Amino acid sequence: MNTDTDLHLIFKNAAGKKVILKIENPKAGVTKAEIDAAMQAVVENNVFTSTGGDLVEAVEGYLRTTTTDKISA
Repeated sequence: MNTDTDLHLIFKNAAGKKVILKIENPKAGVTKAEIDAAMQAVVENNVFTSTGGDLVEAVEGYLRTTTTDKISA
């Protein structure tokens, strides 16, 4: 069995479209405050752009954990 955790950061761009940034293997114990601060820094410092323009709003962040069970060799 293999378990992986990714951090998904969801933003809205200038065109009003949703943009998801996926970060693999975030640090253990990351807090909501840390996620919120990082997302705000991305928006305020115009770190990324998308096909719909700059990221203009931090919408939400969440951790996604998946488990993979190997069935055969």
